[in-house]
Amino acid sequence: MTTARELDERYGRTGRRPLPWIIGGVLAVAVVVFFGWTTVAKQMNAVDAADLGFTVVDAHSVELSFQFTAPRGQDVACALEALDVEFGVVGWKIVEIAASDEHTQAMRVSIPTVAEATTGLVKSCWVA
Repeated sequence: MTTARELDERYGRTGRRPLPWIIGGVLAVAVVVFFGWTTVAKQMNAVDAADLGFTVVDAHSVELSFQFTAPRGQDVACALEALDVEFGVVGWKIVEIAASDEHTQAMRVSIPTVAEATTGLVKSCWVA
């Protein structure tokens, strides 16, 4: 007659230990939480900018309107560009904006150019 222990040994049911599975599960959850938090922390300090329009003033300047969304109470800097017909950079400017309690702000900035520009745009913005 076959005993329960012999059947367990025959079919590999001996020595099952749930501890390694529990440890593995806890580590997997910890890794997911860590990467989730780092993603959220990066987005909390992100600055988003959008072009609203531009006006070519003359052959040596273009006026750019844009808005940006940034964390409250943080200084922000934006790189602005003026481009010509062939999308070559003919002017650029770094604008530093003081900290504000507003989450979204609109700006209008004049960019000096070395040739006539056909457009102006925000290249990027960041927390300064």
